[in-house]
Amino acid sequence: MTEPSRRHRLAGLEPDNLLAILVLLGLLRALQTARPRWHPRAAWDVDHPPLRPLLILSESEEVMAICEAAAEGATTLADDYSFPRSAEAEAEAQSDLNYTSATARKLLVRAANDQNRRCADVWSALMCDAAGKDDKIEATPLCLLFGQGHQHFLDRLATIPRTDAPPPRGRGKNAVTLSAAETLHEALFKPWTRQDPTPAFRWDPSEDVRYALRADDPSGQKSTTQHGANRLAAFGLPILTVTPAQRGARVRLQVLGGTLERNEFAFCWPIWRGAASLTAIRALLSHPGLARGPSSLRYLGVEEVRRTRRIGVGKFMNFTRAEPIPSAD
Repeated sequence: MTEPSRRHRLAGLEPDNLLAILVLLGLLRALQTARPRWHPRAAWDVDHPPLRPLLILSESEEVMAICEAAAEGATTLADDYSFPRSAEAEAEAQSDLNYTSATARKLLVRAANDQNRRCADVWSALMCDAAGKDDKIEATPLCLLFGQGHQHFLDRLATIPRTDAPPPRGRGKNAVTLSAAETLHEALFKPWTRQDPTPAFRWDPSEDVRYALRADDPSGQKSTTQHGANRLAAFGLPILTVTPAQRGARVRLQVLGGTLERNEFAFCWPIWRGAASLTAIRALLSHPGLARGPSSLRYLGVEEVRRTRRIGVGKFMNFTRAEPIPSAD
């Protein structure tokens, strides 16, 4: 049992892992939803290596109380993750993020008119009817699944938020069943062991499994994940709104923190000292100097900027480990 505290070091969230950054955003959303009086904030513990983020609350709380509140918020947020085939076919689920422009427009208009800000945030992080090609919308650059290997992005985005915990680990009397809060505790406060046979979004660089430099064939190995991390990351995605941007003769999608050069997508995030709310973090991600490194963001308390690249590995896509962008100072 840990002592109640206002500051909690999130030992599971590595600074160079895109999945971990989305987990941090999702945690703040879940706590804002379940415990708004806590006024959750995040900072980075830059003076105590290894580098990890801090969760900062307005009240002293125990670690498990935080995980239980996050699980409660996750249950509420999961209600917004439903993706019908069209505005008219509510009962039919869409598997891939490949709507026609007309269908996307109807779904986005409906989300905007429903007066449900959380649901609108989910849709606005996925697509825009103004950006696309051959009458198909362009998906958010963070979508890496388009049916390859029977992996479907919207199918997972609807399923993972509603899955409280992974299947029991082990068999018979030795089987260990985790609660939703315990699953989140593993993702937030412990180094990731990735024991869960549950779906993932390929945001974790560890999912980049290649033949090169391997003594055996990795294709036959069973894929396992950190379920609590993927669940919270799904709730972090709506923070990264997409917008249309003119690039040459085409309209392409632009996402907070993202850059697209010569069709190579990269995503950047800051490492900052002071306690920051979700609103403040969004502002940092939208700063025009973010992709140039920390020099122009020093006055905002930014110590580093990390950058990950989206890469193709055969028919699959992954994100690399994020590297610090050199300072121009």
